[in-house]
Amino acid sequence: MLPILYSFRRCPYAIRARMALAYAGINYELREVSLRHKPAEMLAISPKGTTPVLQLPDARVLEESLDIMHWSIEQHDPDHWDHDRELGNHLIATNDREFKQNLDRYKYFNRFPEEPMEVHRRRAEADLLKLEELLQQRLFLLSDRMSLTDVAIFPFVRQFAHVDWEWFQHQPYQHLQRWLHWHESSKLFQNAIQKVEIWSPTPVPLSF
Repeated sequence: MLPILYSFRRCPYAIRARMALAYAGINYELREVSLRHKPAEMLAISPKGTTPVLQLPDARVLEESLDIMHWSIEQHDPDHWDHDRELGNHLIATNDREFKQNLDRYKYFNRFPEEPMEVHRRRAEADLLKLEELLQQRLFLLSDRMSLTDVAIFPFVRQFAHVDWEWFQHQPYQHLQRWLHWHESSKLFQNAIQKVEIWSPTPVPLSF
């Protein structure tokens, strides 16, 4: 039996999980779901109802994208993604807390009318500036080679950039823009972002 991944194509958490699985060369069954009509099979193993969720052949369930990423590289880590874990963990934690909160308020600013969109954008930019500083010194966030940290953070920076692509292209993030373009052009991302049909259970044939 293969692992089963319940995923939503545009979800940044699901993107980083799919990229890690692909990097590790893990074969799995992809079940693309509709968040408006979540399948009972997914909710039965993960009642919180968010993607990604990975069900392993031994019946274990990984409900967090970072757990899926770490499990993937435990199976196979050909390019040694898991290095400088202390700095990497700090960057990912900042991304998943402060940056993600400000990103959501920037992207969905109509839901947060108490402050202008620009205020949320400026708050998110504080974290982007830290990434820009790191990338001035190296090709990727931890060193001159890609790591789990880069893949964990990239989908969220991508989402930020595409809220207003024209604006982002004219900002002084030369190194961050290069880093983002590299990831968007990579085979790893291109394979992970391919469109697939919404999964539905195969009907069980009736017997008489």
